[in-house]
Amino acid sequence: MLFWIICATLVAAIAFALAITLLRPRGAEVPAAVQDMQVYRTQLAEVEKDLAAGVLSPEEASRAKIEISRRLLEADRAVQTAQAQASGQAPRGLTVAMAAGVVAMLAGAFFLYDRIGANGLPDAPMAKRIAAANESYTNRPSQEEAEKMALAARGPVPDIPQEYQELMDRLRQAVQARPNDIRGLDLLAVNEMNMGNYRAGWEAQRRIIALKGAAATAEDYARLGEFLFVAAGQQLVTAEAEAAFATALEKDRTNPQALFYLGLMMGQNQRPDRAFRLWDAALRVSAPEDPWVPIIVQNIDALAWLAGEDDYTAPMPVPRGPSAEDLAAAADMSPADRAQMVRGMVAALNARMANEGGTIDDWEKLISSLRLLGEAERAEAIAGEAREKFANRPDDLERIEAAAATPLGETVEQAAPAAPMMPGPSAEQVQAAGEMSVADRQAMIEGMVERLVTRLKDEGGSVDEWTRAIGALSTIGKMDEAQKMLEKARATFAEDTQALAALDAAAKAAGVAQ
Repeated sequence: MLFWIICATLVAAIAFALAITLLRPRGAEVPAAVQDMQVYRTQLAEVEKDLAAGVLSPEEASRAKIEISRRLLEADRAVQTAQAQASGQAPRGLTVAMAAGVVAMLAGAFFLYDRIGANGLPDAPMAKRIAAANESYTNRPSQEEAEKMALAARGPVPDIPQEYQELMDRLRQAVQARPNDIRGLDLLAVNEMNMGNYRAGWEAQRRIIALKGAAATAEDYARLGEFLFVAAGQQLVTAEAEAAFATALEKDRTNPQALFYLGLMMGQNQRPDRAFRLWDAALRVSAPEDPWVPIIVQNIDALAWLAGEDDYTAPMPVPRGPSAEDLAAAADMSPADRAQMVRGMVAALNARMANEGGTIDDWEKLISSLRLLGEAERAEAIAGEAREKFANRPDDLERIEAAAATPLGETVEQAAPAAPMMPGPSAEQVQAAGEMSVADRQAMIEGMVERLVTRLKDEGGSVDEWTRAIGALSTIGKMDEAQKMLEKARATFAEDTQALAALDAAAKAAGVAQ
C-alpha cells in the first residue's frame, strides 16, 4: 500500500506542475508597463512646464528629459515583448486538451503497471539471487522422485507390438543368463530406452560401467547421465545424473555431451553465468551434427547477455577428426581409398586445432592420421610442437611418442568409441545377440534392424546410423537392401565429403561397395 501512496503522490505533484505551466496566463505584465509609459509621458510634460516657469534651468531640464525618455523607451520595449509572447500563446481549448492528455498518460501508466507490473516483488540483490539458486540446486528432486513425477505426467504408454515384446523378453533372458556380457547389456540398455523402460535402460548402462571398472570411458558415463535425464522426464538434471556427467568430465574435460547437460542444469537453477561458460565450451568441441548443437545455438546469445557478455559471437562447430574406428577401417583399404577417406577428416581436425587448439587426444589423432597418410615430415613437425606443449606432462608425452612411432599406413590402437546417443543396433551388437537358437536370434535381429532402417528412411539420421544400418543389413544377409540403403545415404549426404568417405568405408567393410 505504501508503494501506491508514494506513486500517487509523485504523480499528483507532476500533474500539478504541468497544469500550472499549461494554464498559467501569459502577458500579465502588459498593463503595468503601459501604466509606466503614461507616467513617463506625464513627467516629460511637467519638465516642460517647469522649464517655461523658470523652475528648472535649460541644462537641468535637458538632463531630466534624457533620463525620462530612456525609461520610457525601456517600458515601451517591455510592452512590445509582452505583446509578442501573448500573441504566441496556445488557445485555451488546446491547453485544456494537452492537460487532459497528460492526465490520460499518467492514468494509463498506472493501468499498465497494475496489469503487467510486479507490485510487491521484493528487491533481488545478487547475493540473494545466488542464495536462491543454491537452494534450488540443493533441493532438487531425487532421481526416484523425478521419475515418479515424469511417469505421472507421461500418460499411457504406447502399445508395443507383440513381436517386439517377445524379442525383448528373449533378450532379457539371454542377458540374465550371461550377466557379465557387456555387448548384450549394451543392446539391452538401448532397446529398453527405446521402449520407454527408462529405469531398466539406465540400470543396464550402470551395470556396463561397473563391469568395465577403471576402463569405463567418458562416453560411458555421459551416456548414463543422458539416460537418467530421459528417465526424469527430460526436464531435470538430477544429482545422480550430474554425478555421471561430472565423472565424464573428469575422464575427458572436453566431452561435449557432459558439458551440454551440466550447462542445462545450471540454467535450470538460475545460474546463467555458469551455464553460458559450459555451453560455450560445449559448442567449441561439438560437431555440427551433434543433437545438442541447435539447442545451444538458439539460446547461447541470451545466456551471454545474462552472463554479462555484451560482445559475444558464438563459435561455429567444427567437424571432428578421425576416430579410432575410422582409422581402423582405413587400414584395411587400398592406399587410394584410405587417403580419400582420411584426408578430409585430417583437414577438419587440423583446421579446428589451428583455430582453437586441441586436447592430447586431438594431437594424438592428428599425428597418427598424418602417419597413416604417409606424411612423415609433417607428422614429425606437429609431434615436435606437441612435445613442447606437453613437456611437463609425462603421460601425455608418452602418448605423443607412441603416435609419432606409428608405422606408415597403420593406426595406433585406441579404445573403441562409445555408441552415440540412443542408437540402433550395430553390426557387432547384431552378431553378439547371444547364444539363442538360430531362429530366435534371426527374428530378434531382423526386427531391430527393420526398425532402424524404417526410421532412417522416414526421418533421416546421422551418418553413423546410416553406416550401422548398412553393416547390419549385410550381417543378416540382406545385401540388396544394404545396397539400396547405401545409395539413399549417398544421396542424403551428397554434399558432405567426410560423410561420403565414412559411407564408402562402411560399404567396403560390409562388402556392398560398388
